[in-house]
Formats: sequence, C-alpha cells, structure tokens
Amino acid sequence: MPSSVIASMDYDPQSLALTIRYVSGLVYEYKQVPEEVFKQLKIAGSKGRFLNFFIKGKYDYEKVEKH
Repeated sequence: MPSSVIASMDYDPQSLALTIRYVSGLVYEYKQVPEEVFKQLKIAGSKGRFLNFFIKGKYDYEKVEKH
C-alpha cells in the first residue's frame, strides 16, 4: 500500500538497519530495528502512523545524505 509519508524503504537483516526515504526527499537510517518490526511496517495499513508509533523515538537513527 502506498504511503503519503514514505517514498521507499529498505532493510538490511545483517546490520538490522532500516532505511526510510521520505516523500520530502530526506533519508534516515534507523539502527538495530528487529526484522519483525520491518515486516510489520511493510504490511501496516498506515505506514506513517506505524513509523511514528513504533520506530521513531524507539531506535537510534542518523540522517543520510541525499544521493
């Protein structure tokens, strides 16, 4: 299901890094995100709401420079 907040997302199960590209163009990498949380995000009815409640403020993150 498309999101009005998230343009794309990628997950690296080796490093547990979740990379979110927002529709604004900003890219953030959330660290040590369990794979189960990523799976739940993928199937969430509202990805933006899920991100706000279950990821933001719960996991360390860093802003990634635009490519």
